[in-house]
Amino acid sequence: MDRKKQAATVPSGIEVRDGAKGATIRIQFMYKGVKCRETLKLPPTKANLAFAARLRGEIINAIEFDTFKYPEYFPDSKRAKVFGHIVTTHKMADLLQAALAGYEQAVANGTLSPTTLIGYRKIINGHLLPEFGMERVRDITPARLRNWIGALGVTAKAARNIISPLRSVLDDAMNDGLIEFNPLDRVALKKLLTQTSEKSTYEVDPFSAKEIAAILKHGSEQESNMYQFWFETGLRPGELIALDWSKVDFVHATVRIDANVVARITKGPKTAAGVRTIELSPVALEALLRQKSVTWLMGGRVFLNPRKHRPWEVEQQIRRTSWQPLLKRAGVRYRNPYQIRHTYASHRVSSGANLFWLAQQMGHETTEMIIRHYGRWIPTTGNLAQHPSASKTNAS
Repeated sequence: MDRKKQAATVPSGIEVRDGAKGATIRIQFMYKGVKCRETLKLPPTKANLAFAARLRGEIINAIEFDTFKYPEYFPDSKRAKVFGHIVTTHKMADLLQAALAGYEQAVANGTLSPTTLIGYRKIINGHLLPEFGMERVRDITPARLRNWIGALGVTAKAARNIISPLRSVLDDAMNDGLIEFNPLDRVALKKLLTQTSEKSTYEVDPFSAKEIAAILKHGSEQESNMYQFWFETGLRPGELIALDWSKVDFVHATVRIDANVVARITKGPKTAAGVRTIELSPVALEALLRQKSVTWLMGGRVFLNPRKHRPWEVEQQIRRTSWQPLLKRAGVRYRNPYQIRHTYASHRVSSGANLFWLAQQMGHETTEMIIRHYGRWIPTTGNLAQHPSASKTNAS
């Protein structure tokens, strides 16, 4: 195309420039009394020239309504600074490392649990820094995030855990004026995760009465006491580890649960419902009475590591040194220790326990979790989930 013919087809305010690497398009407009020229790295095709014309019209309209921000249209332009606009070149690595330092300080201040910090550190170092570390925060687009989330290949819960610290970092960047909006806010996350996330393979897999009997038969004295009590109360692992003799009421056959051990740190339960007084069945009380002769005079924790005669520190310690060998000796198919809690719940539900009472025993705020996880064990006769007057529990 000759020059005259080309000029006739180029829209007003648009020009074509010949460079060493080929022809490009340049937009011209007036901003604050200054004639501005910005280059688009696009070949001067008919479609690209039409796009440039539309872009120029949008810019002129934004200037007229005083909403034009130079970095939004030309983030690499030097003119943005001339007009007093912030041009950010912050890398995501800097923001993510700053966030991690903030989490570490929160742990030191006692406002964040060490376990949460461990989780955030794994996510930031294992997922976010390798994926986004070298990118500028302003270059993180909704489309970029959608593609990344869709390819994570994890469950929806795991994906949300990974996204959580990223959202926090991007929120801070927006509040600090580094970006105009959080790109995650423009991702239909629920829909995306429904379409792309893996289904969780974890399932409630309770132990039968025969399996429980075999486990208790092959355990040492302290192991049998602990697991019998655990199967009869359904405590969370950290709650069992934290149980102190001062919280046991033999007169009323109850135990006060108000502590939880996580990552060797003793703290309160995660929710208000977690602080509770649970009723002890005769079988649970029997296990405590036997254990009383072992650790009562020592004071402090009810259940100790029999190998070291010291309190258990973490759930993994129980699993590795006691639970796994015990199941092997008993000839019982392996399931993780948390299935003890599921066993307690499913057995109580199938025996007709009042679901509101059971939710309180387990530290849930409502019966929703009970019905969701153990609904298949609810007896088909009657409607025990709806009637608080239903029997609390039958014999264990």
